[in-house]
Amino acid sequence: MPFTFTRLAIPEVILVESGSFPDHRGWFAETYRRSIYSENGIQRAFVQENCSRSGRGVLRGLHYQKHPAAQAKLVSVVRGEIFDVAVDIRKGSPFYGKWVAALLSEQNHRLLFIPEGFAHGFVALSDQADTIYKVTAEYCAENESGIVWSDPAINIDWPIKDPLLSAKDAQLPTLENADNNFVY
Repeated sequence: MPFTFTRLAIPEVILVESGSFPDHRGWFAETYRRSIYSENGIQRAFVQENCSRSGRGVLRGLHYQKHPAAQAKLVSVVRGEIFDVAVDIRKGSPFYGKWVAALLSEQNHRLLFIPEGFAHGFVALSDQADTIYKVTAEYCAENESGIVWSDPAINIDWPIKDPLLSAKDAQLPTLENADNNFVY
C-alpha cells in the first residue's frame, strides 16, 4: 500500500497520506508500517494509543507532556473530520510559536505526525469525530501541560469562533506563561 510523506511548513511535522481500497463491503487502509515510516524520518516507538469522540465544535487542546514524559503523536480520524493543529513550543526554534494544521478525515485517510516539543489540538468539524492517536510515552499526569487555544501570540486561524471547551482547557495559560521545558 503506498504512503506519501509531506513535511509541512514546520518540517518536523509530517503529513502522512495512505491510500485506501474500497469495495462493496466498505474499505481497507493501511495506516502504519514501522519500516516505511522509519525510512521517511519517523523513527519512533509508539507505546500507547488513545481514542476520543467529539461532537461538532468541540476543541481539544492545546496539549503536551513535558520532559521526561514528552510525547510524539501520530493522529488519525476513523469517523468524521477534524482540523488538527501542531504548535512549535521549542525555545530557540526558528518556528517557536508558529503553527501548522491539516484536515484529517475518514475520507482522506491522512495522518499527522507531531514530534515532541509541539503542543497539539484539534477541533471537530463534523457532527461526530472519532480520533485515534498513537503516542511515544505513556500518559503522566505530573508532566501534563497546555496552552490556551486562543493565544493571540500564536494566532491560530481556527475554522470556528466559539468552540466547546473543557473547563480545564478554557483555563490554560498563554505560551508565554506556559510550563514548558522544551529547548530546540
